Amino acid sequence: MTDDDVLAEFRDAGALLDGHFILSSGRRSAVYLQKMFIFQDPVRTERLCKALAAKIEAAFGTVDYVVSPAVGGIVPGYETARHLKAKAIFVEREDGQFKLRRSFSIPKGARVVMVEDIVTTGLSSRECLASIAGEPGTILGAACLVDRSAGRADLGVQLVSLMKLDVPDYAPDALPPELAAIPAVKPGSRGLSA
Repeated sequence: MTDDDVLAEFRDAGALLDGHFILSSGRRSAVYLQKMFIFQDPVRTERLCKALAAKIEAAFGTVDYVVSPAVGGIVPGYETARHLKAKAIFVEREDGQFKLRRSFSIPKGARVVMVEDIVTTGLSSRECLASIAGEPGTILGAACLVDRSAGRADLGVQLVSLMKLDVPDYAPDALPPELAAIPAVKPGSRGLSA
């Protein structure tokens, strides 16, 4: 699947939005990828996650566990794990920190990949990876459907993406005039249960 194919999936799902958006990182952007419009369509989600699973296998080989950050990473994590024939678990925030809950654990020797929906700064991904670093499995790397950083986000591990997208984002106090003139909306999930 090419970058154009992935972008077409977002366009066709109505998930490529223009406006003034507050990203999970607090930075601002004129473009937002509303991945939940993708995830409401199981056939589209399967197509994208199957392609991501193939890229993960090519990069890392066999994977035993896929770990994702809640909320946005649960659906692509599960669907990607299904194609990898791996277990799918997730971390969720407890007292503001990602943790494995619900009796989830990663056994010794398990080969683990963290799967996200979209990476912009990599903050959620780094927090997810840090939360599982003490588990006895081996973290092979990370993967996402869309790398909005176009390869600039440093997760501390290799990041495999289905698509790299270079979309400018701005500090709230350094907006271009055309973006500052539009009311900002915050469509993401960070902070829902902080």
